[in-house]
Amino acid sequence: MGVEQLQKELESVLGEGRVLRDEPLARHTTFRAGGPADLYLMPDAAGLPIVMERIAAYGIPVTVIGNGSNLLVGDKGIRGAVIEIGSRMAKVSVDGEHVTAQAGALLSKTAYEAYRHGLSGMEFAAGIPGSVGGAVVMNAGAYGGEVKDIAAAVTVLTKDGRILKLPAGQMAFSYRHSCVPENGYLVLAVTFALQSADPAGILEQMEELKAKRISKQPLNYPSAGSTFKRPPGQFAGKLIMDAGLAGFSIGGAQVSPKHCGFVINRGGAAAADILALIRHVQRTVQERFGVELETEVKLLGEF
Repeated sequence: MGVEQLQKELESVLGEGRVLRDEPLARHTTFRAGGPADLYLMPDAAGLPIVMERIAAYGIPVTVIGNGSNLLVGDKGIRGAVIEIGSRMAKVSVDGEHVTAQAGALLSKTAYEAYRHGLSGMEFAAGIPGSVGGAVVMNAGAYGGEVKDIAAAVTVLTKDGRILKLPAGQMAFSYRHSCVPENGYLVLAVTFALQSADPAGILEQMEELKAKRISKQPLNYPSAGSTFKRPPGQFAGKLIMDAGLAGFSIGGAQVSPKHCGFVINRGGAAAADILALIRHVQRTVQERFGVELETEVKLLGEF
C-alpha cells in the first residue's frame, strides 16, 4: 500500500507531530467513537495541495474531515489517509459586510466574529458545532437559517489540483446538500455576505438561540447532532418519540429522552452500537408510520 513510505514523505512536508499512524478517530469525532486511520494528517493551507498531490501519486484513498461533528466512523477505522481540515486552516477575516473564513474555522467562532463586527445573518450558526468547510459541504442550518442563505462564494481545491472560487449559485445548495461531494471538491474557504446591524441585537438573538438549544438538546453527552434528516412535512424526533423509542438503548448508545432526534453516546458506545441503534430506529419508524428516515450523520470507514 506504500503507507510507510508516504508517511515519511509527508512528515518531511508537514513536520513533526502532524502525521500520525494508526490514530484512533474516536479522538477526533464528537460521537467519541471510531477506529484508527492508517494515516492522520493535519496540514495547513500551504501544505494541503502538496499533501493531496503526494497521496494521489501513491494511489492511496483519502478521506477529509473537519471538526468531526457530523460523522460516525466504523470501529475498524478508515483505510488510507485521513486529512483534518482544522485549526491550522482556521483564519477568519472581515471586509466591510463580508466575512471570509478558512474551511477549518469553527462555524460558531465565525458567527461570533461577525457579531463583533456588527454583522447580522449568522446568528443561526452560533451553536452549530461543525467547521465552516463541513457546513458548506452539507449546507448546515438551524432555526430557519442555512449556509446557502449567506454564502457568497466558496473556494475549493479540485481533484486535479486547481483552486477555484465558485459563486454560491454554482454550489447546488439544497437541504443538507451541496455539489462538493459529487464533484470531489475540497473546500478551502467561504465568503459570507452579511448585513450591518446593532451588535446588541445580534448578541441577544444569539443568546436566545443558545438558550433554546441548551433547553432542548442533549448537549451533555457525545453525539453527532441531529442524527436524521427532517422528513418532508414531518419531524424526525416526533416520529421517533411516537414510536415509543425515547430512551431506547443498544450498548452505550441511546435515543436521547430529551430530544429523540439525537442518538447519544452515554459512555463507551462502540460505533457498532450506534449504527445498530440508528438502523433499529429507521426500521421501527418505517414499520409504524411508513416513513423512511434518512441519516443526516455521515457514515465513514469500516464497520
